[in-house]
Amino acid sequence: MQLKDVVGALSFAALATLGGCFVEGEAHVRAPAPAVTVEVEAEPPPPVEVVTEVRPGFVFIQGRHEWVGGRWVWRRGYWERERVGHVFVQGHWERRGRHHVWIEGHWAAR
Repeated sequence: MQLKDVVGALSFAALATLGGCFVEGEAHVRAPAPAVTVEVEAEPPPPVEVVTEVRPGFVFIQGRHEWVGGRWVWRRGYWERERVGHVFVQGHWERRGRHHVWIEGHWAAR
């Protein structure tokens, strides 16, 4: 390959990267209603009480008991960034007949 061919290829590559376009837009995502994730007969223990500080710009997602390997295990809570125009609805256990069903927490529009 000759030097002029290499220079030509490099020039073409440089021009191709400079001539790109810029696209700007907005998107909105609509999620389905929260789904039932766990159903067990054993009653869950009461939640572990956790004292948290206020962290501006964040929401504390409460911990919960999970049914793992035939016994209850505590899953610690965690912090998540706030979402503009939304509020977090905490998950909870709900009794349905002889069963206990976990309803997952979710973000809801205000």
